Amino acid sequence: MWNFSSGPSMLPYDVIHQMSFDILDWNSTGVSVFDISHRSKYFEIIYNEAESDLRELLGLSSDYCILFMQGGGQGANAIIPMNIIGRNGINMADFIVSGYWSSKSYIEACKYGDASIVASSNYAMKIDYQDCNPYTWFPKIESIKTRACSSYLQFCSNETINGVEFVDWNGLVNSIDGNAVLVADVSSNFLTRELDINCTGVVFSCAQKNAGISGVTIFIVRKDLIGMSLNICPSVFDYKNVVNSESRYNTPPVFAIYVSGLVFKWLKSNGGIKRMESNNLEKSRMFYDFIDSTSFYTNTIHSSVRSRVNIPFFLKNDFLTDIFVEKAESSGIINIKGHRSMGGLRASMYNAMPIDGINALINYMRDFERYYG
Repeated sequence: MWNFSSGPSMLPYDVIHQMSFDILDWNSTGVSVFDISHRSKYFEIIYNEAESDLRELLGLSSDYCILFMQGGGQGANAIIPMNIIGRNGINMADFIVSGYWSSKSYIEACKYGDASIVASSNYAMKIDYQDCNPYTWFPKIESIKTRACSSYLQFCSNETINGVEFVDWNGLVNSIDGNAVLVADVSSNFLTRELDINCTGVVFSCAQKNAGISGVTIFIVRKDLIGMSLNICPSVFDYKNVVNSESRYNTPPVFAIYVSGLVFKWLKSNGGIKRMESNNLEKSRMFYDFIDSTSFYTNTIHSSVRSRVNIPFFLKNDFLTDIFVEKAESSGIINIKGHRSMGGLRASMYNAMPIDGINALINYMRDFERYYG
């Protein structure tokens, strides 16, 4: 079965294979990885290796901390403003809205201070969805200007639902007015391509797409931003507490961190991020070339910001969508249905998805078009 889910996504086979042993006996200790305490020397090994391997993969500066937290993307949208929106003495933050998730970030931040949309790729500046994709491009950098007293500028590097990917992070940094820092939601393109994390203040990623399983959210925080939380911030979500306790202020998601550690090792042994970027470019190019070769399927995202990892597409006749999904599953292709807010279809092609899976999907789509076109 080829799993095209946006998350939880498929894991590399080698990772699942190793898990099958460690669930019964981790590292020849006689202890299941399920039974490992977060206060034990065993977890100390798991945690330290995961943190070290991820830092190496990213080429991360010593100016940054890596935090393994909980809460997912929804939680991160609250954790970030509660930690840094007040860093300038004024609770103010700016947002670029380029799709569903960046709009969620903005809406959540409004609870903690003066949040403003400084750029949007939705002409109507709407934050609602009506079974369509109002976001098909990313705002031009020259149109983006932060407010002078803003604490940070937040954007989504890859809109998982809308299929818009933006990677000119340094260009955004240059558009910042004042001393705001850049905050990036990288949940769905984390580890899929080289990204300049060292130009940001905070990035976060939910692990269940390219970095493991659901349950852990990875934050990368510049050290000078730690210790500025609002009084209302729960102690368990205060970056300072999490850093000082090495992500063990409360019981962390031990198993999820362990799986992320295995994924990092798999990445290192398979050419690292540079190799993943090459693979993902090839996979997405194959799929877009096929989409563009036929009028039976459509993708409306501007070519300059088409996502390499989340590709929404639609059938010329929407009546056929449910039939497409049903027959796809019987052909070994699962979780291809589009997000409920947009409808249509979506293929998520993360690091663990091999080219064979893309070929299987394209062949199925060709057959479907021959029969129903």
